Amino acid sequence: MSRFRIQSHGRLQEWVAEEQDYFTSEGLEYEFLVKPIVTWSADAERVDSSPADIQRGAFESIEDGRGCSLSAACHWTVNVAASKGIGRMYTDVYSVSPAGIYVAPDSPVKSPADLAGVPISVGYQSGSHYATVQALEPYLKPEQIRLNFADGMLFKRMEQLIEGKAPAVSLFSGPYYFVEQLGFRKVIDTTFMIATMIHGNPDPEDLRKFFRALRKAQRDIDLRPELYTHYYKNEFPDRFHDRMDTRRWGPGERLVFEPYTKEVYEESFEWIAAHGIFPEGKMGNGQYERATLSLT
Repeated sequence: MSRFRIQSHGRLQEWVAEEQDYFTSEGLEYEFLVKPIVTWSADAERVDSSPADIQRGAFESIEDGRGCSLSAACHWTVNVAASKGIGRMYTDVYSVSPAGIYVAPDSPVKSPADLAGVPISVGYQSGSHYATVQALEPYLKPEQIRLNFADGMLFKRMEQLIEGKAPAVSLFSGPYYFVEQLGFRKVIDTTFMIATMIHGNPDPEDLRKFFRALRKAQRDIDLRPELYTHYYKNEFPDRFHDRMDTRRWGPGERLVFEPYTKEVYEESFEWIAAHGIFPEGKMGNGQYERATLSLT
């Protein structure tokens, strides 16, 4: 059995569990990979997207392999990836991440309805993609929702907003708090669920140890979030550090130790299919029992 490999995902829980030795105290033999998944290689530097990069996001990074025993992504993407047999969705826990669509302080966009025809930078087949469509449907017709995938990676689209190169951007995790700190305005909340994808065949007992450690970390964050928000700096490219005041930021993604049920899975699968986010026939079999794993 290979060593359990842990990678952070743009959230605080793994960092807190490491700091407090919760992984070790649970008896988990592991390797902590320092580079956060949420940066994905192209986010680390200031780069221009090539045409081939425009339609790449969380789903494609799962297809390529993430190099860790388990990872997290929006539940829609994990739902489809598991349905296609790329990995298995772990259903004993999910999380919820604050997210929103932001514009410049002086933007003429004042309400969600004002986003009609406005390019909104999102990650292709990533949480921001699905969540933006879902949040705007009560306000706009499908043809009025204009998504821009060229600035898709999280830190790149944040930077495009800060530099005035993107009129509207969907953000979550640290970037969500950073642009708010800088005075950018949230037009609409797009908070979404995140699920866990299991890669390979880690020991089930190691999975239990891992999540017991994260549960303790979540309790610590709930109790004293201000002690741990500094870990957002570990998730950001260095060029932003001197402007970040993480003392003002919130706790971000919260783990919920409740099941991701068959009903939720099937409803999400149907929503994705109805919105044509994946080409026809490219979503797998949609069978919950084959795509998921529960240890309870």
